[in-house]
Amino acid sequence: MGLKKRSRRGVQDEKKERELKRKTSSFQDEYNSSKYVDEEILKDQNEKEELEQHLRERDSAKTRRFAERKKVSRNSNAAKDNEDVETLRKVSRQEYLKKREEKKLQELRDYIEDEHYLFEGAKLSEVEYCDLRHKKETYNILSKKELLKSVHNEYRIPEAFDDRNGVINQEKRFSVAMQRYTDPNTEKEEPWEEHQIRKATLKFGSKNKRRESDDYQFVFEDHIDFIKAFVMDGDKSDFEEEIALEKSRVKRSVLEALQEERKKLPIYSFRDELLQAVHDHPVLVIVGETGSGKTTQIPQYLHEAGYTKHGRMIACTQPRRVAAISVASRVSQEMGVKLGHEVGYSIRFEDCTSKKTILKYMTDGMLLREFLVQPQLESYSVVMVDEAHERTLSTDILFGLVKDLAPARPDLKVLISSATLDAEKFSNYFDLAPIFKIPGRRYPVEIHFTKAPEANYLDAAIVTTLQIHATQPPGDILVFLTGQEEIETVEEILKHRMRGFGTKIADLIICPIYANLPTELQAKIFEPTPEGARKDSVR
Repeated sequence: MGLKKRSRRGVQDEKKERELKRKTSSFQDEYNSSKYVDEEILKDQNEKEELEQHLRERDSAKTRRFAERKKVSRNSNAAKDNEDVETLRKVSRQEYLKKREEKKLQELRDYIEDEHYLFEGAKLSEVEYCDLRHKKETYNILSKKELLKSVHNEYRIPEAFDDRNGVINQEKRFSVAMQRYTDPNTEKEEPWEEHQIRKATLKFGSKNKRRESDDYQFVFEDHIDFIKAFVMDGDKSDFEEEIALEKSRVKRSVLEALQEERKKLPIYSFRDELLQAVHDHPVLVIVGETGSGKTTQIPQYLHEAGYTKHGRMIACTQPRRVAAISVASRVSQEMGVKLGHEVGYSIRFEDCTSKKTILKYMTDGMLLREFLVQPQLESYSVVMVDEAHERTLSTDILFGLVKDLAPARPDLKVLISSATLDAEKFSNYFDLAPIFKIPGRRYPVEIHFTKAPEANYLDAAIVTTLQIHATQPPGDILVFLTGQEEIETVEEILKHRMRGFGTKIADLIICPIYANLPTELQAKIFEPTPEGARKDSVR
């Protein structure tokens, strides 16, 4: 019985030891698993930080920063100014030495004449005689040097080489051959060269030149008939009265003129109501006609209302790079600041902003990059998505990100701007956000449709462009196409046909624009149209 009891106790002890080992091993496994999870979390965070750092370094390496370039240019200009000062110092020193040389030569000649007049016939010591002879030789050498430098633009009778006694002076005779050759004065040739350059310079515009055309109407080989469908009325229907007012307006400063233009925009009368709606609602859908001023004026109104305090910015997205650049330039002029300081833009591979920037115009893709660096958009107080009706991929992604960000950032104002009446879709997506409508259009718009469908719309666009150019009053033309290939095709055909017309019709300046075109060439569409010509923007 004693052995059986001990064996039972041994079995119970073994069970307890196994349970203790099992609990210890399970606790160790849990500890190891939790430690592994913590290590994975830290590893993920480190990889995320490394990825963000890599993206920032890559973007900064590819982006042209105008502010830094201006700082470098200022330093280079300062160094250049120092070099210019040093050069001017040398030039001034040379001019001074020339005058001093003439003065000293005059003093030397006066000294020799005084010596000859005062001490003629007097016996000089050897030292005085050597000194006088040395000064005479020096004066003769310097006089010959000045004679060689002298250049005359008229004919001079050669001097006689013989003296009064009839003896030929060989030194004077051979000195003629030793004179230096210098180029003649080219003042008479310069007007002729300028005249030739003016003839070879390309100039746009007719300059009131009589056209080589007859009194008959210009007839196209292909003619497209249009029917006026309806007219969308504008606030200013009397164009002749407006043109007369423009001509009679007294000249004033550019800033005052821009401020007057701002007050004429349809959105100006709704300024207070718009600011109150932005204050009351975190998300606001704005509907306004093209030209009502919503893109340029709303960010300025928000800035004037104090939304840029505490170092925060107002972001306004644009679907195209040229639009971001042009709108930023216009707003900087209206605010009277330099582009890149308080008002700037950011597009792919180009950044024209600084630490002072409070209004930032950018493309949709650049705001997506801002989300990678700042998921909460801490540096922005207002985000305005302009031209939302175009519905690009970047715009749709922004809608989703901004909608998720709204609960986390109650102080962030989101404005959705559209030029069409499809604002109900945006309002429903943002949980029935209110819609603010800005009525009014600055100018009337006439809409025409073709009588019959066109088989080749490219050829129809070319013929219509030439038809408008030859028959309609002055004004630029916009042609909208689907891609770069069609834009380049239309540009080439229009240039070829305009060369065929010669001087029979006015000049047509063709300005293509597409995404892959360099920024410098895209900006040409904003240059003023020369007098007597018409601009055609193919986009």
